[in-house]
Amino acid sequence: MKISAESLADSARAASVRGLPPVHLWDPPDCGDLDIRIARDGTWFYLGTPIGRPELVRLFSTILRKDGDRYVLVTPVEKVGITVDDAPFVAVDFEAEGDALRFVTSLGDEAVAGPDHPIRVERDAQTGEPSPYILIRDRLEALIDRKSFYRLVDIGGHADHDGQSWFGLKSSGQFFPMIPSAELPEP
Repeated sequence: MKISAESLADSARAASVRGLPPVHLWDPPDCGDLDIRIARDGTWFYLGTPIGRPELVRLFSTILRKDGDRYVLVTPVEKVGITVDDAPFVAVDFEAEGDALRFVTSLGDEAVAGPDHPIRVERDAQTGEPSPYILIRDRLEALIDRKSFYRLVDIGGHADHDGQSWFGLKSSGQFFPMIPSAELPEP
């Protein structure tokens, strides 16, 4: 059976219910890989061309799952691997709501940073450049965009974490370390 983005979208529409489909419950046969790629900026490509229909990208995002280190689009009847350059989502904004930070992705997903939606920061080993992420849902993260990251740095603070002083963020009663305080430049 030949798998295409169109046939996958048809299967996804047929399986859709209110809210997110229960992709964690589905165990269909693996049908190989499909030439779909999610770029670091969140753009979805099919056969090397950006997917121009936002509703189709949103539909695909609802059937996305991470199996081990592999990203797959899954329906009750088929599963196909796709390529993800960095993270499958991009957090494009956040709001401070009381002591919580609510993030929104470019596709409309929302997550409140806390124990169920932790924030983590990876640093490039050569350049030291930070890449901040928030968990959106079951093993699927969003890269926090640069403008939001700068806003987060403005509201961050210092705290002890694992016996070391860190600069980081607090949300929903949890501290998320970003960089050891000793590595911060002097003001």
